[in-house]
Amino acid sequence: MWRTLCLIPFGFCLTLVSGCTQNGQTNADPPLPVASAVKQASAESVESSGESYKVKFETSKGDFVILVQHDWAPNGADRFAELVENGFYNDCRFFRVINGFMAQVGMNGDPSVNGRWQNRKIPDDRVLEHNLPGYVTFATSGPNSRTTQFFINLGSNIRLDGDGFAPFGRVVQGMDVVESLYDGYGEGAPQGRGPSQGKIQAEGNAYLNREFPKLDYIKRATIIERSGADG
Repeated sequence: MWRTLCLIPFGFCLTLVSGCTQNGQTNADPPLPVASAVKQASAESVESSGESYKVKFETSKGDFVILVQHDWAPNGADRFAELVENGFYNDCRFFRVINGFMAQVGMNGDPSVNGRWQNRKIPDDRVLEHNLPGYVTFATSGPNSRTTQFFINLGSNIRLDGDGFAPFGRVVQGMDVVESLYDGYGEGAPQGRGPSQGKIQAEGNAYLNREFPKLDYIKRATIIERSGADG
């Protein structure tokens, strides 16, 4: 059954299979530092060239690699590079993982870091690819509303295509790692027993470590290759 899922962080809303969080929104080595200022210039080599690039995610379950295809969703691809180069995703929890559906991440463990990005909306991209298993997409609540949260499709979610969810890349290595991310908490509060996205926004990893210690997390995300290739 398809229901409307609202993703609290920064007003995201997803129309997805599963329950709905009514607040409105889509882990243990020491935390790595997150840049205190936006280093947009550090991502210029990717953004200005329009090249595709690969990002390696080192996680608590192992490593996986996303190939970002710039021509699929140029605005999303540029912002993803900027966020990775700024260390935004380091120490971020996969706070919403639903078997056969999706794995969602993109709320920084430091609420002040989230605050610096919440109004930096990404202009819309046309949906050129389908939300297939392993494809990676930013969360959105409507026109020009994307910011930092993204999800990896764990099933075929083609119905999302018509709602403006534009994939910008796909997992090309380590999909078994993605599929093994801890999903025991299920849907988020209040529909499920998983994390409240409002509390994540307010308290960050302090809340998640205290109440949801089994969540898997990104240790470090790094751009490892830039090219025009699509492999």
